[in-house]
Amino acid sequence: MVDTRMEKLNKAAVTLSGKLPNVPEIALVLGSGLSQAFGISGEGVTIPWSDIPGFPLPTVAGHAGEFWAGDVGGKQLLLQRGRTHYYEGYSVDDVVFATRLFALLGIKTLIVTNASGAINRDFSAGDLVLITDHINMLGTNPLRGANLDDLGPRFPDMSAAYSPRLCALAKKEAASTGIALKEGVYLATLGPSYESPAEIRAFRALGADLVGMSTVPEVIAAHHAGIEVLGISCATNLAAGVDPAATLSHEEVIETTKRVGDTMRKLLVAVIEHI
Repeated sequence: MVDTRMEKLNKAAVTLSGKLPNVPEIALVLGSGLSQAFGISGEGVTIPWSDIPGFPLPTVAGHAGEFWAGDVGGKQLLLQRGRTHYYEGYSVDDVVFATRLFALLGIKTLIVTNASGAINRDFSAGDLVLITDHINMLGTNPLRGANLDDLGPRFPDMSAAYSPRLCALAKKEAASTGIALKEGVYLATLGPSYESPAEIRAFRALGADLVGMSTVPEVIAAHHAGIEVLGISCATNLAAGVDPAATLSHEEVIETTKRVGDTMRKLLVAVIEHI
């Protein structure tokens, strides 16, 4: 019996592939605010998610809800502008719907970006941070339930979910372009409320450097499907309690990503050119 999830994914993959000018090699997910800040030059095709059957649509400001496909750095890129989050009320299968489409399209490399709160006291708002590992505090996992055998194994090893090869490449390109790139562990919470100061103290004790409300399900689903993953986060603000006088807002997140968008784009294009 065919899993209805795979039927839905295959139908969407056929529709999406029919709209693409070329077979994409790399997928890039742009998180909160980065859809607008990143920008794209040159020819390409924009595909609204509403044109793809079964595709969940984002409800959060700063998430455009569309793909762009074209040449970037000599590579065929499928750019995902925005994402859906578990806190929006979607199922975890919906959250990783796009990621699984990448696998069905034959994409072998995924770059994920996000906006995050800085737990590490050595980080500042606006820092770009290479994600070296994650902690899943969402209370769910995209691999829960019957395994999608067409995509990957029942029990995937997560020891190197963030590709050591791509991490080394990102560090090399950051150094060569003069971009400061820090490193850290990303912790995902359910949201949508921001974390309490007590929670941030607990997360710091667990070894987290950054906190956010996305990315981890996508990385798990991608790694399960054999896709090589690179993660880069923009620390848009200090997490709760790090600066006792500060308050947190989504507007601050969007403003910071706009400010560092050019730098993020420069780094990502340099990495894409050398993958």
